[in-house]
Amino acid sequence: MSVLTILYQSLILLFLASGLFFFFVGVVGLIRMPNVFTRMHATTKCDTMGAGLVFIGLILWQGFSFISLTILLILLFIWLTNPTAAHAIAKTAYKRTVKDSGKEGDR
Repeated sequence: MSVLTILYQSLILLFLASGLFFFFVGVVGLIRMPNVFTRMHATTKCDTMGAGLVFIGLILWQGFSFISLTILLILLFIWLTNPTAAHAIAKTAYKRTVKDSGKEGDR
């Protein structure tokens, strides 16, 4: 194997390992954070970044093909929908906690 191949495979492993690290941090944030808003912030940011890194690693591993284009489209869909869904959930949670208890915070 050439040095260039080893560097390319190391870059792919770096992307995959970094993505898994962000997923792990998101799970820890989900378990350890005190209320719905901080939990959602931890999981959404880490989920978006983790999926991005893992999918970029998969695109590099696959090379230029129809499958890598499909992975890229899925990645773009995740980057658009994940923050939008988190915003909608946070807005609903905020309205519900203020309406039900008269103050901010988690129930």
